[in-house]
Amino acid sequence: MRILLVLAHPNTDSFTHAIGTRAGDALRAKGHQVDLLDLYALGFRAAMSADERAAYESGSPIIDPMVAEHAELVKATDAIVFVYPTWWSGMPAILKGWIERVLVPGVAFHFNHAGKVRPGLGHIRKVVGISTYGSRRLYVKLINDNGRRTAYRTLRLNTSLRTRRTWLAFYAVDTSSAKQRAAFLDRVEQKMSAL
Repeated sequence: MRILLVLAHPNTDSFTHAIGTRAGDALRAKGHQVDLLDLYALGFRAAMSADERAAYESGSPIIDPMVAEHAELVKATDAIVFVYPTWWSGMPAILKGWIERVLVPGVAFHFNHAGKVRPGLGHIRKVVGISTYGSRRLYVKLINDNGRRTAYRTLRLNTSLRTRRTWLAFYAVDTSSAKQRAAFLDRVEQKMSAL
């Protein structure tokens, strides 16, 4: 299976990067082809430009070469794995920007003749979200976990009804022990090995 791993954390020595590395290694060990997009390392620009917004419904919404490359990866992949920290109850801006600039008409969805949105990611067999949270689970639940809603629910509307979803959450990362972090990395490895 070809898997797109989208990683969003600016610090290469972060726990999020450790998660991304463990996930990628486990997937490769099972024979999957993994395309890694480390958004910060790539210098991905989060903000949609005025020209991109003007082109959004033109039939050719992608005008940036890096965005075009990422869109082609999305079109060619069987599964997408998002690895990111939850900040301010949502995704880091770079990841939200990636979704807004890459998953555009012609990639994630299409408009039919009546202007209604139709899914464009029917080829995606699996969507995985792996996120760390500074807060405990109850607090995250109370504030709706907007990143998860985007990756897990909204993106799902553009995939097939048969697309499977997995969510791996590590709560209270700021006060976690080395033993708890190691156990979560083992869990990530186990889940990715079973993908």
